[in-house]
Amino acid sequence: MQHSSYLERRGQIEAYFDRTAAKAWERLTSDAPVGRIRATVRAGRDQMRSTLLSWLPADMSGQRLLDAGCGTGALAAEVASRGAHVVAIDLSPTLVQLARDRWEDDPMSQRVTGSIEFLSGDMLDAALGHFDHMVAMDSLIHYDLPDLVRALDTLSSRCEQTMAFTFAPHSALLSAMHRVGRWFPRSDRSPSLAPMRQDELHRQLSNTLGTQGWKEGESQRVASGFYTSQAWQWRRACA
Repeated sequence: MQHSSYLERRGQIEAYFDRTAAKAWERLTSDAPVGRIRATVRAGRDQMRSTLLSWLPADMSGQRLLDAGCGTGALAAEVASRGAHVVAIDLSPTLVQLARDRWEDDPMSQRVTGSIEFLSGDMLDAALGHFDHMVAMDSLIHYDLPDLVRALDTLSSRCEQTMAFTFAPHSALLSAMHRVGRWFPRSDRSPSLAPMRQDELHRQLSNTLGTQGWKEGESQRVASGFYTSQAWQWRRACA
């Protein structure tokens, strides 16, 4: 059962990315020129995506991956090029359609052995089935600690090998940058992040995922101007 705090936050995130910021995200995730601040965010996201991809097998033929919060589909495209079947889901129908259009227009989509199924909806939907791997890049950073842990607990029951996700690391600098962000026009603001300490997150995940055979793997922080995010991988002990 999804808690009311998760559902409320999910609605705010959907409204922001599907209506308020869809055009801004379309530009940010393209090659179009952007301002200095957004350029640091673009560079940070590119580095984070490369980090998460480096933790996945080079050959994913026959494997299934959930791209939880796929945005405009850049990570899904790379994973499909490795031979995987990707279920790419996002709360925003607008961004999902953009991701689908970009993939269909990409010549690589006609050459790869993998595939992408683009869907709009909740990444926790049990109807999505089971996966070998799950990646949630910057799609859980707006949820508080209890909801983030519950989300990963839900996803872990349908994932066989690895889960990689990002969270907003707690730091004085990041908090200060968030305060500066409040000066931006309301249309440019995303739903507030939920910074958290990795040691507390580790304790709670160990009490949930650890009892189900999961153990922590790689961890990497990416900091690029106004973009700061921490990537963390968890693996099934038998994987």
